[in-house]
Amino acid sequence: MNVGFMGLGKLGLPCALAAEGAGHRIYGYDISQEVKTILDTRVLPYKEEGAQVLLDNHNIRWSTVSELVKSSDIIFVPIQTPHDPMYEGTTRLPEERVDFDYEWLKSGINTLSDEIEMQGQDKIVVIISTVLPGTIRREIKPLLGEHVKLCYNPFFIAMGTTIKDFTSPEFVLFGMDDEKAYDVAKQFYSTIHAKPIYKCTIEEAEMIKVSYNTYITMKICLANTIMEVSHKMDNINCDNVMRGLFLANERLISTKYLLGGMGDGGGCHPRDNIALSWLAREIDLSYDWYENLMECRERQTDWLAELVIDAHGRTDLPIVILGKCFKKETNLTVGSPSILLKNILAEGDFPVDMYDPWIDDGDPPLTEPAIFFLGTNHDKFLDYNFPKSSVVIDPWGMLNCESKSLSGVELVLVGR
Repeated sequence: MNVGFMGLGKLGLPCALAAEGAGHRIYGYDISQEVKTILDTRVLPYKEEGAQVLLDNHNIRWSTVSELVKSSDIIFVPIQTPHDPMYEGTTRLPEERVDFDYEWLKSGINTLSDEIEMQGQDKIVVIISTVLPGTIRREIKPLLGEHVKLCYNPFFIAMGTTIKDFTSPEFVLFGMDDEKAYDVAKQFYSTIHAKPIYKCTIEEAEMIKVSYNTYITMKICLANTIMEVSHKMDNINCDNVMRGLFLANERLISTKYLLGGMGDGGGCHPRDNIALSWLAREIDLSYDWYENLMECRERQTDWLAELVIDAHGRTDLPIVILGKCFKKETNLTVGSPSILLKNILAEGDFPVDMYDPWIDDGDPPLTEPAIFFLGTNHDKFLDYNFPKSSVVIDPWGMLNCESKSLSGVELVLVGR
């Protein structure tokens, strides 16, 4: 396959070399003449595992933008989206917050799109650059002509092991609007590895990429919090604590608890975080991670309450929370996020009825229209025939908009 790279920096060049090593003919362009010098001299000025050997034997065709477009079946765009050094974590956290700088990416895409339109043939353009959710729709798509078939394919790579991470990833993330473009990209990746491709919308791919990075930060912060607690107390080795958690490969190191819904509950989670917050103050922990978790849980429930209040303001319907249990496998209510929601609504003088099929006798309250909030994800709710003109708020994504039992009902699938 003829593969173009619009950008041959520290991400683009190693990936281009790896793609060439898999048998593809590579066409490359970069605004920096330093890159051409690297290709001509075959001397890599930075450390990148496995890259120098491939560079020694490369046959990458240095091209103009016109040649790149004309010759390539698919064009990857790994143009940087830089930031001011004060936002890279080497200084204290600034008061202000800023987005990435997209000017380099926009300039490159604009040049590429203009050339594609001039040549008049459809071309698949795959952006690799890291961007925040909504960026491509807001900043990039307005620049595109009708012949650009755009995809978003951010890589999960680390500098120094780019080639290894590109040729043997956990999975390939692929946001797309065009099935034919996806098929070509899928064919390309089948020559690189046999890892799964996760296909989604461009916006979902944008969110997955930055969430992946944030998840790593979250794990490191947890480990370092435990390190600090261990240092300030007796007879605790933080590595031994974490190695104990390594063994929890069903609940912790797994896919569990990673879908949207209500906050956690039960006789352990909320109270443990609150108690650890007390301990954090006792030992003067540098940052109270545990209070932060409980604040997050509470404020997310505040936000769900606002969804209910908004629906009530629009409809003047009574409010019913379906589910009291803290999770669907039990009839216990200790630490229940549903009851937290009820109590938050009560602070605003909103009367709320609650019903739980695992706790309450009698039939569910389905005789009159209401705002029904699914507080617990009981399977029984899937079979409920909600009264017409009701509003059903589902934070779990349990219900189906096309279900006959929801005919005449306003269904709010939170975040879906």
